[in-house]
Amino acid sequence: MTYFDYNATTPVDKQVLDAMLPFFSEQFGNAASTTHAFGWYAQGAVEKAREQVAAFIGAEPTEIVWTSGATESINLALKGVFEAYRSKGNHLVTCVTEHKAVLDTCAYLEEQGAEITYLPVDREGRVDLEQLANSIGSKTILVALMAANNETGVLHDLEAIGTICRDKEVLFFSDTTQRAGKLPIDVQDMKLDLCCLSAHKLYGPKGAGALYVRRKGPRVNLMPLIHGGGHEQGRRSGTLNVPGIVGLGKACEMAATEFWDNNGHISKIRAYLEHQLLDIPGLTINGSTRHRLYNTSNLYFPVLKDGTKVFSHLKNHYAVSLGSACTSALAEPSHVLKAMQLSQTESENSIRFSFGKGNTINEVEKISALILSLYS
Repeated sequence: MTYFDYNATTPVDKQVLDAMLPFFSEQFGNAASTTHAFGWYAQGAVEKAREQVAAFIGAEPTEIVWTSGATESINLALKGVFEAYRSKGNHLVTCVTEHKAVLDTCAYLEEQGAEITYLPVDREGRVDLEQLANSIGSKTILVALMAANNETGVLHDLEAIGTICRDKEVLFFSDTTQRAGKLPIDVQDMKLDLCCLSAHKLYGPKGAGALYVRRKGPRVNLMPLIHGGGHEQGRRSGTLNVPGIVGLGKACEMAATEFWDNNGHISKIRAYLEHQLLDIPGLTINGSTRHRLYNTSNLYFPVLKDGTKVFSHLKNHYAVSLGSACTSALAEPSHVLKAMQLSQTESENSIRFSFGKGNTINEVEKISALILSLYS
């Protein structure tokens, strides 16, 4: 089976694995055990990784909080800000095409008394910035808008959104999980107050993530979700996943040096696929073609002459996706494509191809030829 589902997860890079391995066995110390050398070594590795992640996004090491991944980071960011700032206001602004980790957390906060504005998107999957600005009021405490959509690859303009939030004096959180490792992130230029990363989206291990929390200009306060030991400056208690953290740090260090090489290689692969398949009558690209990740192609395929779907002819030989990996168990059309005004038929017949550095032109030539043969 050929893998074209890199937005769902990525294989652990060999260099990342090599960096992690000693911390499963020889260097097994607890990073909080600071009375002996085993703990000191683990603590040193954790702090080195903190520096690597911070450098990757233009932050300070003290602004990085370790988590189990993006979903936990999102929960900590949204719930933590709501609890810390609810005396100031109870209003949050987000978007209908956010990841379910954001939407489900917002639904929970509504039960706790929060008021949530869910901004619509246009046919290209982007929010209207004027509508965003107008949605922010005196009770607004946080705007939560993702950097890149996991299903379509569509990019929001973080610099413009950050400027609006700073001018309105509200906090700005962005789920940068899909952008990390594919395009640069600079928390200063983008005026991000909080953002998150997940190691397994950039050739690191599953179960390791980070939340950036701004310390000044403004200083962000968070109420913790997990108590018990006061780890991570009291923001996230629990024994640290040292091998996973080391892997995340190494993955970020590698991504920072591989950006443009990967960009060029993967862009060619996606361009080849789309240029071949756009000869199919009725095929369309879902989402903006100007503002999206270079590795993602979400395509609507017209139903075949025999009434079958293209996906049914691919699923045994190619790993592709009908939507988000986190919602694929739900028997419903993609909420992202629905919000972009696609019909149910269009949504049900759309496939996401997401490429990575392990893919080759030869692999894309083969799947393109197979799909074209189905329509001949």
